[in-house]
Amino acid sequence: MTENHTEAQHGSASPRPLSDIDHRANRYFANLLELDPVAATELGRPGHETEYPDYSPAGTEAVDRVNAELLADLDLITPVDSVDLVTLAALRERVGLAREIHATGRTELNNIASPAQGIRMVFDMMPDETEEHWQHLAGRLANLPSALVGYQESLRSSARQGQIAAVRQVDIVIEQSEAHGADGGFFPTLVQRAAANSNVNEALCAEVEKHAEAAAQAYRDFAEFLRAELRPEAPTEDAVGIEAYRLASRDFLGATVDLEDTYAWGIEELSRIVAEQEQVAQQISPGATIEEAKKLLNEDPARQLHGTEALREWMQQRSDEALAAMKQYFEIPAEIDRIECMIAPTQEGGIYYTGPSEDFSRPGRMWWSVPAGEDSFTTWAETTTVYHEGVPGHHLQVGTSMTAADELNDWRRNGCWTSGHGEGWALYAERLMDEFGYLSDAGDRLGMLDMQRMRAARVVFDIGVHCGFTPPEEVGEAHWTPENGYAFLSRHLDISEGQRKFEFTRYLGWPGQAPSYKVGQRIWEQIRAEHQQRAAQNGVEFDLKAFHTRALRLGSMGLDTLREALA
Repeated sequence: MTENHTEAQHGSASPRPLSDIDHRANRYFANLLELDPVAATELGRPGHETEYPDYSPAGTEAVDRVNAELLADLDLITPVDSVDLVTLAALRERVGLAREIHATGRTELNNIASPAQGIRMVFDMMPDETEEHWQHLAGRLANLPSALVGYQESLRSSARQGQIAAVRQVDIVIEQSEAHGADGGFFPTLVQRAAANSNVNEALCAEVEKHAEAAAQAYRDFAEFLRAELRPEAPTEDAVGIEAYRLASRDFLGATVDLEDTYAWGIEELSRIVAEQEQVAQQISPGATIEEAKKLLNEDPARQLHGTEALREWMQQRSDEALAAMKQYFEIPAEIDRIECMIAPTQEGGIYYTGPSEDFSRPGRMWWSVPAGEDSFTTWAETTTVYHEGVPGHHLQVGTSMTAADELNDWRRNGCWTSGHGEGWALYAERLMDEFGYLSDAGDRLGMLDMQRMRAARVVFDIGVHCGFTPPEEVGEAHWTPENGYAFLSRHLDISEGQRKFEFTRYLGWPGQAPSYKVGQRIWEQIRAEHQQRAAQNGVEFDLKAFHTRALRLGSMGLDTLREALA
């Protein structure tokens, strides 16, 4: 790509006219949304509120046809400027890789990011205030059973091709599905919400209840399908092997990295972070170990929260403070000058962010899925998470690209997400807050380092286990096993037992995703260093705010594409 940039890339006064490539990208994204109504709901786009994608083999083939048609058309269109060059590179990399993955015949089944979760999670993003909202909810509940049936067909098709998730993943999805179908599960709770809403009349409430019962039964049936059909054929080996891992790594990073080199770097980075933690522990209490310093922090009443509502209020307060403070370092458009902190309606573990609706009527939201039985939290351990999910992390990143309608086509603003770019930025944002002085409190800084340590440890675990590399010396054995792998994570992931079990299962079932945080951060830092060096060579002062603004306004893309686009 060229180093010449149009005015639009720097924020011109008038919108850049749409090019032929923009029009084709927009048509492509519209085609995808027709095939994926859940994605339309995530964006807040009306018209498909009751529908689901076709999760069957026919549905996935339809998506692949749309991808193939796009790539063929792009070969016939001439880019008119550098914005087009970026779009072209991003589309070819992302869509081409999607076709490679489709060709493997694999259907995802894991504990966090497969249709088994997504089919239910869409309800978390649906409004529930008006009668029309509840009509939409009832309609989607009515369509849920057929969505799960289509997903079953794809899992069967994958199984016939020898592509079956490991038994560990099958077991956890059975457990999750049974929980959704239980008397006290998600769907009865939804019925209770309908009954408590004054806008829901008796007839509509009865309709919600009928379809909710059918949805709960559909999840129970899905659990039985997994138990009876898939589990007996599922492999006991968690590792996917280095060839499959290379493809997964490219998918999540949008970059090709040397896995052995990255693994060795992960081991070194983990050791460096532990040494940094030891230094901070001395600041908290001279002579204290890391564990002793954490104990002191955990016992400090000023750093304790009790109950999920206290957690939510603290998250909101921290987020609001960060939004106000970061205005001196970032351009924050008015449309994203708020973030809403929520306790998720599930108890599966994990913290995540959902972007604002396209019209910004629904704000960006930070969700905390608190495992059952956990109601005590420590602020020192979680301050950095607020910055990761909120500002300057995901909220600023996602929101900035969504406001860049004057520069970016629809697909680049709303349709492209690369984990290494997104999660790498959010982890980079944590370090940035330390750099800006917002983690000067030794406890908060130890918490940030703990999160960085976790991300480095999972680079080591994830790549090592799936690729069969030799474990670091601290593991004490010549080969990775689930047992020594869990022990390794237990030493480096200072989170609750429920969260740790969730994370352990996640890494084994979603290869390549967890390392994309830390490896993505590494690439973001490398790109920034390259620009700082170039500025110094040219005798000019490096403008960090301008670098960040320009990078975020490009939107999400593969990290190799980002590096080239910013060159």
